Amino acid sequence: MPGPIQSIQRAAEVLKLLAHGGAHQLSVGEISRALDLAKPTVHGILRTLQEVGFVEQEVEGGKYRLGAALFQIGTSYLDGNELRAKALNWSDTLAMRAREAVRIGVMHGKHVLVVHHVFRPDNSRQTLDTGALLPWHATALGKALVAFGEWPDGDLQSFTRHTLNPDQLYLAMNEVRDRDWAYDLHELVEGEASVAAPIRDRRGVVVGAIGISGPVERLCDSPDQPPRLELVSYVREAARSVSRELGGLSW
Repeated sequence: MPGPIQSIQRAAEVLKLLAHGGAHQLSVGEISRALDLAKPTVHGILRTLQEVGFVEQEVEGGKYRLGAALFQIGTSYLDGNELRAKALNWSDTLAMRAREAVRIGVMHGKHVLVVHHVFRPDNSRQTLDTGALLPWHATALGKALVAFGEWPDGDLQSFTRHTLNPDQLYLAMNEVRDRDWAYDLHELVEGEASVAAPIRDRRGVVVGAIGISGPVERLCDSPDQPPRLELVSYVREAARSVSRELGGLSW
């Protein structure tokens, strides 16, 4: 069997780096240092990726970001996702009931992949998160997924002073399994909260999670309290409805 093609591996590393690169815009030098590759090599990879639309270069500053063609490929993948297809109507309903943004996520390696995102139903400016990768340990979606699956390997990055350490997270996972829903409070972004519930298929296996997120003052009665039970009930009802669409038990 022939071995892996190095140029394709390097191109994939560049794309992954751009996908996780903070503001998602990096210079040739930044990519070169991060991947320990020579600048001419990086420039050649970027030029090729730009020609096929996988990356774009800023007119001012010359930094690179992911291109529209790559997004189209990702959208095609998401369109074929059965969970997303079955959850479209229920996620819209949840957004209207909770008056908050709704996200549906699945585990993707060590992260949560957002396969669907419904904007908060108001006129505020919002950014589409579909296709985004979120840290599992600092989000309600991630906790709702990992509590019923395998704990991913790797270090747990602290995003705020409220991000749970491994011992706290272990206890939180037990609580999630007991009550069948999860939340985060200031753990990913200071001042924001989220609540999520697992989605199960016909086998009873957790295949995704659905949840809402927003400012703490809207989701919680006080800054140090879990999300309001009324919102929790909306999320759990949505999760059960999607589970039924997937052939899960009618409970």
